[in-house]
Amino acid sequence: MSGSPFKRPAEVDGRHFSTVIVGAGINGVGVFRDLSLQGVDCLVVDKGDFAAGASSAPSRMIHGGLRYLESGAFALVAESTRERNRLLRNAPHLVQPLETVVPLSSHFAGLASSLLRFTGLAAAPSARGLLVVALGLRLYDLLGRRQRSLPAHRIARIDAADGALFRSSVRWTASYFDAWIRHPEWLVLELIDDACRDQPASVAVNHCRVTGCEARTVHLRDELTGHDYQVTADTVVNATGAWLDGAASSLAGTAGRVMGTKGSHLVLDHPALREALGARMAYFEASDGRVCIVYPFLERVLVGSTDIPVDDPDRVRTEPTEIDYLLNVLGELFPRLRFERGQVVYTYVGVRPLARSSSDNPGQISREHAVVVDPPHTTRAVPLVSLVGGKWTTFRALAEQATDAVLGGLGRSRTRSTEQLPIGGGAELPADASTMDDFLARIAMTSGVNRRRAAELVQRYGSRAPGLARRFAAFDDTPLRHAPGYSLAEVRHLCTATGVQRLDDLVLRRTLLAIRGELDEAALAELADVAAAALGWNPQRRREELQACAALLRERHHARLPAARAPLAAAVEGESQPVAVPSITAPLTT
Repeated sequence: MSGSPFKRPAEVDGRHFSTVIVGAGINGVGVFRDLSLQGVDCLVVDKGDFAAGASSAPSRMIHGGLRYLESGAFALVAESTRERNRLLRNAPHLVQPLETVVPLSSHFAGLASSLLRFTGLAAAPSARGLLVVALGLRLYDLLGRRQRSLPAHRIARIDAADGALFRSSVRWTASYFDAWIRHPEWLVLELIDDACRDQPASVAVNHCRVTGCEARTVHLRDELTGHDYQVTADTVVNATGAWLDGAASSLAGTAGRVMGTKGSHLVLDHPALREALGARMAYFEASDGRVCIVYPFLERVLVGSTDIPVDDPDRVRTEPTEIDYLLNVLGELFPRLRFERGQVVYTYVGVRPLARSSSDNPGQISREHAVVVDPPHTTRAVPLVSLVGGKWTTFRALAEQATDAVLGGLGRSRTRSTEQLPIGGGAELPADASTMDDFLARIAMTSGVNRRRAAELVQRYGSRAPGLARRFAAFDDTPLRHAPGYSLAEVRHLCTATGVQRLDDLVLRRTLLAIRGELDEAALAELADVAAAALGWNPQRRREELQACAALLRERHHARLPAARAPLAAAVEGESQPVAVPSITAPLTT
């Protein structure tokens, strides 16, 4: 096989795969990459887009889980810190260090409640003081000491700048380092591309629902056309996260293993707060004991998150009460700054797939993961491997565990490890400022793009930027009129080389335009024009995609989409000017 790894259901109809993976979020795609690395031919499918569920809606932190120490989850924290360090090394174009500051107001607050939680007893949430946080950070450093790539923690009396930022009761700050990820959805796409480079027989299909599994046959439905198809498999993996129990029913598997809690986040246009934070994240407790975060994010400020049990992952959205709650807790910590709804440019929510628990406090439910194997069923003739729980940071470790279970069922052995394996554009990326400067100069010289554009492409695509810069420049790297951070050739490439099927695939997950609050009606219409030309949509399809994407942005993400000179209604009716788009068929790896 050759060409793009991204296919449609009709293209795999009747094929046999050693493994079919249901769910193309970070965990399912992690298994897809690991199995493909071992030479196993795999099919990964998702009823929505790649990474469209919780994988596109984390706090964008890559972290060890400091607060899990209170519940005695030492193994989880040790694993998470190791995986954090590996991601810093393996995906440096997307994952970068993040200094975190914890404001502290008391010496001994929270000591009794922390001890109760540590011993497994229930305790009401309470603020943590200097002693509790200092002990936790010392242990955090100790657990993450292997392959340490980040500085140790420090505690100091509050200085004048922070004294003017935080509430007056704050007397100390504790600082330590974790990491953050710029574009988690892109890392998922890079894992797919890497997988199919290692095993060309592996295939990824989005907008494709698994409707059943009988004997060795897995039934598929194309969610865009409604047509049904089927493939056969030797093993099936259920990596559907918060949808695990629902998928289990169609796969003749065991349900009752997961519960979901939703985490809502806000993106604010708040220059004063962004400047005051500098390059740091504030990790703090609200007056009700809930842990919250706020940090600079892509010229905006990211705030999160809530932790609310939900029954149906498909029906969640950030509610107005959650917006008010997060704005209020910001006001508690930063009383000298003003927070209001007009500063919110985007909201998003994901459902965390937690192992089912009887705890009435979602924050205390374990984030540990497990792999469970259901043997062949009376109607299903192949084993079903289910991924239960987990967190974004530990996807590689969970995928490794699941891959080993699949390999065992296939009678095969692991031949390669993913521990030291770079991801996508993280391979051979310059590691210091001098080398990076030379790298950017070479890109500019060989492609003809300017240094600013070269730096922009490296920030997005890492070491793959040189080839993409040459290709974009050879076609039409002219910035879009209403979204000048992206060019015509670049958006065409995203449409044709990364499995885009819907306009929201492009707008919400292939670009960072939506989350940065950089869209208006004209920009959305222009993107719809490029996508329609690239993907062959007729005027009616373009109109439907534009309407659906605009509604999704407004209703689910609270995006304002201000009107431009030509209102969206005119663009929807097909009155915008057509865009001439050059043909680009480059794969993601170009």
